[in-house]
Amino acid sequence: MEKEITIYDLAKILALSPATVSRALNDHPAINAKTKVLIAEKAAELGYRSNTFASHLRTRKTNTLGVIVPRLNSNFMSTVLAGMEEVANNFGYNLLINQSLESELKERSNAKTMFNSRVDGLLVSVAYDTDSFEHFSTFITRNIPVLFFDRIMSHPQCGAVIIDNEQAGYDATRHLLDQGCRRIMHVTGDLRRNVYADRLEGFKRAIAGQNLPLDNRLILSTDLSQEAGRIIADQIDQMVEKPDGLFIANDLCAAICMQALKDKGYAIPEDIAIVGFNNDPVSQVVSPQLTTVFYPGYQMGKTAMTTMIGQLNGTKLIDNSEPIILRSELIIRRSSIRLEKS
Repeated sequence: MEKEITIYDLAKILALSPATVSRALNDHPAINAKTKVLIAEKAAELGYRSNTFASHLRTRKTNTLGVIVPRLNSNFMSTVLAGMEEVANNFGYNLLINQSLESELKERSNAKTMFNSRVDGLLVSVAYDTDSFEHFSTFITRNIPVLFFDRIMSHPQCGAVIIDNEQAGYDATRHLLDQGCRRIMHVTGDLRRNVYADRLEGFKRAIAGQNLPLDNRLILSTDLSQEAGRIIADQIDQMVEKPDGLFIANDLCAAICMQALKDKGYAIPEDIAIVGFNNDPVSQVVSPQLTTVFYPGYQMGKTAMTTMIGQLNGTKLIDNSEPIILRSELIIRRSSIRLEKS
C-alpha cells in the first residue's frame, strides 16, 4: 500500500518548516502568495490529502450537520433541503441526510447514526408515528443543538420552524364556505403530528364561525397516500349525504381523489369543490387546477439552517420558548371556484 503524503513530507521536500506548510495549506495571511502557490502545486503533484479527521479531533467539530426527514421523495421536502444546503454550503458545513420512511424505529436508527457520526447539530422533521423524544435526548445531554422543522416536537431546549397550520386550515375551509359549500369533508393525516392537528383546528374554527354543526363523520384521518385518495372517492360515492366541499391536507392525495371522483362522473367544482395543501407541482397539472396552500419549503429550509448555524456560531440568540412561524398563502384555482365574481 502506497504511503500517504504528510505535511512533514512536503516540508522536507520543499526545505520548509512543517508549520509554514500547514499555514500555507490553510491560507494563513502570514504566508506570502508565492510560497502558498509553490506548496499547493507540490501538494497536488504528490497527491496530498488534508487529514480532516485529525483536525476534527483537535477542534471537536466536524462541520457536518445531520438532517432527518420523513421521506426524500417529496417535492416539499426537496425544496426544504435545497434551502438548507444553500445556507450550509455558504458557511462551510456539510449535510448528512437520512429518511425515517415515516417510522419511529427507523428514525431512532437515524438519530443513532447521526450521533455516532459526531454531527455538530441535528435538524429533524419527525415521522408519522413518533411518540417519544428519547432518541434525541442524547444530543441535548451532550449540548448538541436540535432543531425541529415542519413536523415538530415541543421541548424547552429545542428550536422549531413551522408555518401557522391552524390559520392555513382556517383559510382553506373558509374559502370553501365562501364558495357556498355547507357540507365540507376534511381529510387529514396522523393527528399526533402538529401539522395535521393544527389544520384540523383551523377547519373546526371556520365551520364554527359559520354556525354550522361539526359532523365528525366528515373528518377522516388517513396516511394521505395516493391509495387513500382513491378510497376517499369510493367512500364519498357511497355516502347518502355527500359533501359539497373537500379539504385534503396534501396535494397528491387531493389530486388522485379528484381524478377518481371525475372518473365516477362528478363535476369539479360544481358537485364537489376541492382544496389541497402544499402547492406541489401536481396541483398545476391536474384538470381543473387545484386550489392549494403555498407552503414556503425553501424559506423554511433556509430559516432552519440559518438558525442552527447561528446557534452553533454564537451569532444568534435562540428563544426556544416560541417557534419561528413562516407565512403561508392560499392559492385559489379552478378546482374550488363555484361563485364567479361579477
